[in-house]
Amino acid sequence: MNTESKTSNPITDGVIWKQLLIFFFPIMVGTLFQQLYNTVDAVIVGRFVGKQALASVGGSAAVLSNFVIGFFTGLSSGATVIIAQYYGAKDEKNLNKGLHTAYAFSIIASILISIIGWFATPGLLRLLKTPADTIPDSILYLRIYFLGIIFTLIYNMGSAIMRALGDSKRPLYYLIVCCFLNIVLDLFTVVVLNMGIAGAAIATVISQAVSAALVTRSLMKSYDLLKLRLRAIRIHPDLLRAEFRIGLPGGLQSCAYSISNIIIQAAINNFGTDTAAAWAAFGKMDAIFWTISGSFGITIATFAGQNFGARRFDRIQKSVRVCLAMALGLSCVLLIFLFVCCRPLYYAFTTDPSVIDIGVYMLRLITPSYIIYIFVEIFSGALRGIGDVLIPTTITMGGVLLIRLSWILFVTPMTGELSTLLYSYPLAWGATALFLLPYYFRRKKKLLA
Repeated sequence: MNTESKTSNPITDGVIWKQLLIFFFPIMVGTLFQQLYNTVDAVIVGRFVGKQALASVGGSAAVLSNFVIGFFTGLSSGATVIIAQYYGAKDEKNLNKGLHTAYAFSIIASILISIIGWFATPGLLRLLKTPADTIPDSILYLRIYFLGIIFTLIYNMGSAIMRALGDSKRPLYYLIVCCFLNIVLDLFTVVVLNMGIAGAAIATVISQAVSAALVTRSLMKSYDLLKLRLRAIRIHPDLLRAEFRIGLPGGLQSCAYSISNIIIQAAINNFGTDTAAAWAAFGKMDAIFWTISGSFGITIATFAGQNFGARRFDRIQKSVRVCLAMALGLSCVLLIFLFVCCRPLYYAFTTDPSVIDIGVYMLRLITPSYIIYIFVEIFSGALRGIGDVLIPTTITMGGVLLIRLSWILFVTPMTGELSTLLYSYPLAWGATALFLLPYYFRRKKKLLA
């Protein structure tokens, strides 16, 4: 069944607030379900195996896997922006060349990551100062995860392309199915078969394989202007250059965040297993906010990209205003919920009172400042959608690398306090926002001139 309208594109022609919500909610719910992949692993191993297993799955292993996925997602954003612009301009030839180039790149990247990840995992974990009692399980989990990374990359790329076309519902449906599959497989492998960490990793890989297959099938059969043909998957150098021009700064920006998170994880590990376990559980609850803000970022980037391709510049600025108001409102509600309910939420991961106390302290210290990041996410997403990535990325990397890392490396050691380390987050976001917002308004004025 065809899902595209041949006469009207709601993203470039429809009511803005309504289309933003229609597009946003499937992305948000889908991203929440994707977060459940690793969160379910953490909950099940934390409750049925122990706090060392929780620290293994949700600590250094999660930071390293997020580094890889974040960098790839940043790179893939170049493909999705290019595809959104070609789709808005109804350029069928380049639209399909962009699709097949993106898939070919995903396959090549997954092979390289699997090889590098297998051999580099032990050294990277030691570099992160991972607690000794969690290293064996972390190595096992990561090696299995990296062996199945091709399914994760293909799903991420394929679903991002579908959203670039304006279809945010199918990726959601597929992800819901596979998330429940992951829960069933986790319980079966960890609880019934008593496979521990290995069972959780295998369950995740199998579930991602199913989601990758569903997304690939949809791209082969469900769209008029765009059709994936397996035999046509190859690199088109001109499209790859265009995708890299937009995607590489995004990948480097993600790396900047990931590097800072890796350094923070190493600092967290110095406080011991209890703090590492608390940080791991905090990361799963913290992910709810990043899911919402990231979903709004994807939404505004897609709207900006398609309207830029259709030369509807007025709709870009209107979409940004509406999207920013929505993001601020929803994020405030979520942050109040997390601030008030964090203690009972921690009990889902562990019953250890020391771990829970540390985690509650972390969450209540950081969450009020998250509202600052909403401005960074929305304005950088809009700029990314029109293909303006270099300067926003430079600003973001400056805030993260110069401010956050300087604080972590030079100020935190002076006090040796956990609170000092955590203050690096709002300081970096505030500095980034102070430089990014003026640039956005100058760019908007130039676009509308």
